[in-house]
Amino acid sequence: MPGMTEMIKVRRAAATVVAVTALTAPIATAGTAAAAVPAPAVAAHTSGPAGLKGVDYDTWQRDVRAVTDRAKAYVTERTAGGRGGKQAVVLDIDNSSLETDFHWTTFPTPAIKPVLELTRYANERGVAIFFVTARPGVLDSVTEWNLRKVGYPVSGLYVRHLPDLFQEVSTYKTAKRAEIEANGYTIVANIGNHTTDLVGGHAERTFKLPDYDGKLS
Repeated sequence: MPGMTEMIKVRRAAATVVAVTALTAPIATAGTAAAAVPAPAVAAHTSGPAGLKGVDYDTWQRDVRAVTDRAKAYVTERTAGGRGGKQAVVLDIDNSSLETDFHWTTFPTPAIKPVLELTRYANERGVAIFFVTARPGVLDSVTEWNLRKVGYPVSGLYVRHLPDLFQEVSTYKTAKRAEIEANGYTIVANIGNHTTDLVGGHAERTFKLPDYDGKLS
């Protein structure tokens, strides 16, 4: 069953669903190019759960960029000369793509800038961008809208529907990466901030973002 953190996210998202569904702009379908929409202006040092746990925003950003710099170098190598066929990058969402724990009450949740830059770079080089999250299915459309609104290219989004909720998170995420591979993609990089995002194979390289011993969800 969903953990406490996921249940909090569901309750938080419920307050935003009405506003999101009232928007007249349609959500692009998976596989279409995302417009380069700037992230909303937000304070860089929002406290949120991360700040309350003593995680410094600027330090986190520097630590994230150190990881994305390594990932970018590998993407550059793997996409050189257009070799490699259908390639993909897979990402977790909360505190791996979106600044969830620093902007708990902000919607849309801002993108993590170094990760956003990496995905746009990879996508410009022909790499598909997939998101595999432990968020429950009820947040599917809200999550995709948020990702696209802050500028992420989205080739596909996987959320946990009812049968998935009874699996371990790592088992579920591994299965979704295998599904992406079954669709003909080579996953050149798998990026997340928890080991459950990364274990299980089905990726050439894994890149672990900081979670500071579980302080970031």
